[in-house]
Amino acid sequence: MSKMTEQQAEAYWKRNLALMVKLLVIWFVVSYGCGILLVDVLNQVQIGGYKLGFWFAQQGSIYVFVALIFYYTRRMAALDREFNVDEE
Repeated sequence: MSKMTEQQAEAYWKRNLALMVKLLVIWFVVSYGCGILLVDVLNQVQIGGYKLGFWFAQQGSIYVFVALIFYYTRRMAALDREFNVDEE
């Protein structure tokens, strides 16, 4: 692991924050938007006998959250390599 300059550290932190904000917006839209606000519209679609809005409210947002965690770890590993702060 190498020592970063102040400019590199600032750029690294900005990229990290931008990634977190994007992922939190996606999670919010899926959990609140699809699970609460758009539930009536989504309930008109059925998958496996269950209404889609119900599915998002009960399980979909959890699955999306777990997927976002895996995506975040991959993107942060790439960012760490880019800024040469990855663990060997």
